[in-house]
Amino acid sequence: MHAHSGRVQILKLTFLGTGTSIGVPAIGCDCGVCLSSDPFNKRRRAGLYVEAAGKNVVVDTPPEFREQALAFKIKRLDALLFTHGHVDHLAGFDDVRRFNQVQRERIPVYGSEATLADISRMFPYIHQPEKPGLSYPRVDFNAVTGPFVIGDLGVVPVPVQHAGIPTFGYRFEAEGRAAAYIPDCRHIDDSSLALLAGLDALILDTLRRRPHPTHFNLEQSLEVLKKINARRAYLTHICHELDHRRTNSELPSGISLAYDGLVVEL
Repeated sequence: MHAHSGRVQILKLTFLGTGTSIGVPAIGCDCGVCLSSDPFNKRRRAGLYVEAAGKNVVVDTPPEFREQALAFKIKRLDALLFTHGHVDHLAGFDDVRRFNQVQRERIPVYGSEATLADISRMFPYIHQPEKPGLSYPRVDFNAVTGPFVIGDLGVVPVPVQHAGIPTFGYRFEAEGRAAAYIPDCRHIDDSSLALLAGLDALILDTLRRRPHPTHFNLEQSLEVLKKINARRAYLTHICHELDHRRTNSELPSGISLAYDGLVVEL
């Protein structure tokens, strides 16, 4: 869904990765999807790049973050948002230091208090003074407790249930357009569903067809999408059990599997 010519794109979303924690292809697997030559079946770990209101924002720093930033030409980082503290969403955090070097400034980081504590535990050196010849990410932590703004980009945290740890999705709003990103989720309660009304685009967790204890499967995801009724929906955090083209051919109109590098413009 690209902007019509003549209309200014207000919210631009680029999928940095759409895979589950082990990525696709999976190590040591000879299934049809892992052996597939279809580029749509190659999935880095999940992350999102948001361009809106003159700001460049990234959600999560997966293990491939450096490669993703190069592949999708992220040259500036105005803010970094985190959904939760699992390794597949944090492991690329050290590469933020390159943005510090290029921009010559500290970068604000947003997440739950628990997630920020996880980052500090995984990367304790970020709080040390720099030593000659060494560089560390230079960031300012902002504990998210409610809606906030990054310049003119409005952000609403959407608490969801996933694996028993504090987990956020995020709703982004700019100039009357709204999109939400919820990559890891097993249940959304009514108060959080209410935060997802009136979306132009919703990106939602869909791991596979079989049930899973900490992620929506395809059937559950489609049920939730019916309730939320966004104009368009994209499924992410996908494992190697879902073939891209075959699954897309079975999905209802207006809903599709995302893929690495997909750009959605609103």
